[in-house]
Amino acid sequence: MKSIRALIVMPAYNEEKNIEEVIDEIKRDLPDLELLVINDASTDRTEEIIRKKNEKYISLPFNLGYSRAVQTGIKYAYKHGYDYVIQMDADGQHIPSEVKKLLEYMEENHPDIVIGSRFLEQTEYKHGTMRKLGTNILSGLIKTICHKTIKDPTSGFQCMNKKAISHFAGMGNYPEFPDANLIIELLLNGYEICEIPTKMRERKYGTSMHKGVIGPMKYMIKVFYNIIIIILRNLFRKKK
Repeated sequence: MKSIRALIVMPAYNEEKNIEEVIDEIKRDLPDLELLVINDASTDRTEEIIRKKNEKYISLPFNLGYSRAVQTGIKYAYKHGYDYVIQMDADGQHIPSEVKKLLEYMEENHPDIVIGSRFLEQTEYKHGTMRKLGTNILSGLIKTICHKTIKDPTSGFQCMNKKAISHFAGMGNYPEFPDANLIIELLLNGYEICEIPTKMRERKYGTSMHKGVIGPMKYMIKVFYNIIIIILRNLFRKKK
């Protein structure tokens, strides 16, 4: 692979039990890529561990949430002129060696975003019944609205090019849950989004931000609301 400037952006909130192993794996499997950890005002030893590992990081003064932490890293990448941003989680679910697949696909096919999907091929990844139902609903909405098949619209394992980096960095209304709603908005505005199969694993420690019953319900309500706003905005733009 030719020399490129790619930045791994990894938001982290109270991941002291996972982050050291994740950083070590990135250093081992992706020695030529840069890593930027966004410490989202963690209250545990997350920042201490990042410092000890001598990694580049930004510590937010207060908890902004997953999406704003991601956007902080994207803004950094935009300011410093990176070719690509690879979005990864700090909980160990995303496998660093799989990043090479995203970058190779990006270099060969030149989409704006390539999504690492858990569901294009059969894997050992376990997806709960309610979460699987939600994923299928969101995938169906993308297919209906944009005529594009995205099997894993909630995947946070992504690679984006300079065009997408610039767009995300400049968004003043970056959504709380940047999943199917953001995919729909980008597709309606002419961005090319592709999906390739990647392996993922369950987190070892901690719990998902979509845990329980209330969390997934809140998530679906907010994503549906954002999708409705995006559709209305797009229809209004066409009528002008």
